[in-house]
Amino acid sequence: MEPVYFVMAILGCGDASQGCQQARVEPAHYASAAQCQAAMPAALARNTDLDYPEISAACRSSGLQMTGTKSARRAG
Repeated sequence: MEPVYFVMAILGCGDASQGCQQARVEPAHYASAAQCQAAMPAALARNTDLDYPEISAACRSSGLQMTGTKSARRAG
């Protein structure tokens, strides 16, 4: 059986989190959803170069299940 780990997808969104699309996946793997969620603020800060009004992050298990999201608005 394959071990379960979590990855963080960086999403580019329109205003008010409308029409989000996956823009990137962070290269790190996390042992738990809690570890992944704790890393979200730093990951969002690293990805402010995306050309979207809003970016967000979502932790996903090695399958397709979403475990949490967090958003950040870009200034400007």
